[in-house]
Amino acid sequence: MRAVVYSRYGNPDVLELKDVEIPVPGDAEVLLKVHAVSLNDWDVAMLDGDFINRLINGFKKPKIQILGSDVAGTIQQVGKHVTAFKVGDEVYGDLSGRWGGFAEYACAAENALALKPPGMSFEQAAAFPQAGMLAVQGLIDKGQIKAGEKVLINGAGGGVGTFAVQLGKLFGVEMTGVDSEAKLAMLRALGYDHVIDYRKTDFTRTGQRYDLILDVKTNRSPFDYLRALNTAGRYATVGGAPGRLLQTFLSSSVISLFTKKKLIVVALKPNKDLEYINKLYESGKIRAILDGPYPLEDIPAKFRDFAQGLHKGKVVFSL
Repeated sequence: MRAVVYSRYGNPDVLELKDVEIPVPGDAEVLLKVHAVSLNDWDVAMLDGDFINRLINGFKKPKIQILGSDVAGTIQQVGKHVTAFKVGDEVYGDLSGRWGGFAEYACAAENALALKPPGMSFEQAAAFPQAGMLAVQGLIDKGQIKAGEKVLINGAGGGVGTFAVQLGKLFGVEMTGVDSEAKLAMLRALGYDHVIDYRKTDFTRTGQRYDLILDVKTNRSPFDYLRALNTAGRYATVGGAPGRLLQTFLSSSVISLFTKKKLIVVALKPNKDLEYINKLYESGKIRAILDGPYPLEDIPAKFRDFAQGLHKGKVVFSL
């Protein structure tokens, strides 16, 4: 089978399209014919090989050499202990921890997948798992979003942000999106009430206050974000530099002692809310904004664009 492989950490130049053997599923796994796969921040971090991801995937060289976690496809084979699926089922899910999605076939644990709604394309399905879960868990589970609130999304033009505005509108909130100028027209079309070009305006210094901030970037001190929160405001981060995430986590307990404001680091619960997303999709209340689909051969180039923040919505590849 064809797969995009890396044998050493580095920039996208180390990614190679190769012919490799089709993986063999374990007793509690299925073999998936991958029809679509999407790109996530975690893929970029795993390729780069920062300290945290070397702890996960090997210090000197990567143990897992095929990235890609958000997949959609058709089940080709099931392990003897698998009961939830059968050959021919169309499924999707987040393979975080096992990865292997940037390939024509991938193995997946039974609990990493859900049945794909019949009306959902494979490309749409591959866009939802990680970004959709982070949007739901950041805004609803941890952010406790409420009707009438003012909500800001930092990094609004990527996967999480394009899902978040659709979710926010279901709760009747006033949405502000922060991203680059090239994405602002898209953000307005998606329903953001206000948009901010981060290169021109620092939203933490405008004097505007928000009830909830959902941060995809986490590129400031947590105390900067506190300045932009209302008295009982919540700040929830779902991604960013490990150092900033650690700083936010360590600051959260101290902040709660002296103010009513909350700093929250959202730990992704993979696939937890796929059923909720299915219902929203089938009722026409949410859709994925796709950048692509692109062929497997374009993965290295799209890694470069993604790292520079040039993508709009979810970068998806079709196989």
